[in-house]
Amino acid sequence: MKKNYLPGLFILIICITSCHKDNNKIVSTLSISAATHTFSSDQLRNYFSLMCTITKNTNGFFPPQAARAYGYVGIAAYESVVNGIPGALSLSGQVNGLPSVPKPNSADQYNWAISSNAAISDMMRDMFDLNLSTANRATIDSTEAANLANLSKGVSQDVINRSVKYGKDVTAAIYQASTTDGGHQSYLDPFQLPYTLPSVDYCWVPTNPAVPNPVSPKWGVNRPFIVANVNSVVPSAPTVFSTDPNSAFYAMAKDVYNQVKNNTADQVEIVKFWADDPFNTCTPTGHTFNIMIQLLKENNATLEKASVAFAKLAIAENDAFISCWKGKYQYVLIRPVSYIKKYIDPSYATVIGTPPFPAYTSGHSYESGAGTMIFTNMFTDGSGNYDFTDYSQLQYGFAARHYSNFNDMALECANSRFYGGIHYNADNTEGLRLGRMVGDNVNKMIIWPTNIK
Repeated sequence: MKKNYLPGLFILIICITSCHKDNNKIVSTLSISAATHTFSSDQLRNYFSLMCTITKNTNGFFPPQAARAYGYVGIAAYESVVNGIPGALSLSGQVNGLPSVPKPNSADQYNWAISSNAAISDMMRDMFDLNLSTANRATIDSTEAANLANLSKGVSQDVINRSVKYGKDVTAAIYQASTTDGGHQSYLDPFQLPYTLPSVDYCWVPTNPAVPNPVSPKWGVNRPFIVANVNSVVPSAPTVFSTDPNSAFYAMAKDVYNQVKNNTADQVEIVKFWADDPFNTCTPTGHTFNIMIQLLKENNATLEKASVAFAKLAIAENDAFISCWKGKYQYVLIRPVSYIKKYIDPSYATVIGTPPFPAYTSGHSYESGAGTMIFTNMFTDGSGNYDFTDYSQLQYGFAARHYSNFNDMALECANSRFYGGIHYNADNTEGLRLGRMVGDNVNKMIIWPTNIK
């Protein structure tokens, strides 16, 4: 007698294509929804380009605040499409402080590009919120509407409505979680006053009379996305402070002094290229995201690859600034300009302005080190070798710069702070080391999808 296996096979197919994985709350809808990799990343890259403009033009977005905003936008972008990536796990339960994200109905069809559009536009409005200008809000609104009109062509209205709602529900849940991380609406009070600096010789002092207080002294207690990025990524103690001309600290400051006096024209150009001053540019994090935008475009990345790449970078940048700021205010180390003017040469001048926060360690070095690990993971075999020209600063009037390895690019960024006279070399080398640890943790401590298309 011939057995009929069709009923059992049908049940098996249903179980596979509509599977639930409780640990990470994954619901696969691949059986009825087009996979995330079938969509273009154009709209996602364009949103992050818009992030740069808005960050630059919004009050209160110093480097820590900017990194946080990019962080949550990147996470929302990923979560809105993760169910369309084969084998992918939600960041819920993997990322610290992200307990639950809405799940799609496995029996329904979704358009992940439409969900992404809705999620990102909402999160951008949420992150800049009270300080978002009328013009920038209108730009987000019009971008969302134009994207939706373009993505909706040939899509049924019920799929459009369901996909929009899903994207916005995802962002609402993530935004709610963000309100308890310690940085909620921090752009309204970036100096976190009241704050009293220690009154000791080694301590940071204002380097600009117009900015008498240091930026975000309590940022280091914010909740990171990966706990190990703060608890295990810890700077070594800085060189012991001394004003003795024979001391190691004096020699360290003298190295800065001599470097500025003997800078080449190219070194001065490097200083300015990597300055990334807030309100004149979109901050160091914005520069790094602009590099990612360019890399994704060069590689014709799909929505799947772009969403994974931006999420990794988002987590790395956010955590790099929390970890860095924790160390900065643990040691509150005096800046080279203050030390040199007082103990070496009162006429000393830096190449660019010194940022209003302590020296040790360098935020630029931290974040570029973290970003390098993400670039290396996404675009190389692990060597970092990649023929790349950074065109991202053309918008600010700088010539493009070329690199053959991402590590060389990060090192140049770190060295720029030494050439500029605003950081001791140890600030940069230690910051770069720790930033790479942060990026490595992001790559390894989260279960990311494999065989990304």
